[in-house]
Amino acid sequence: MPDFAVMTKLTITAKGQVTLKKDVLAHLGVGPGDKVEVTLLPGGKVEITPPARKGKISDVFGMLYDPNGPKLTIDEIKEATEKAWAGER
Repeated sequence: MPDFAVMTKLTITAKGQVTLKKDVLAHLGVGPGDKVEVTLLPGGKVEITPPARKGKISDVFGMLYDPNGPKLTIDEIKEATEKAWAGER
């Protein structure tokens, strides 16, 4: 994601609708079925923002689980994370 403003031109359809391009949707972090918030600003400008993410920390439990992956002990995990933090492989 660039740290500067990027302008994207969109086309208005005959129905008065605008389709957001894939790069804009990716930047917002939204996809099919998601909703965005549109704020009307002075000077004919609009602001499009994704809704605030809601969830629980427990939603991430098990997301890295791989039943076919290596089985590591707590000590092996500790050693691997210490090496990674130190920049070692």
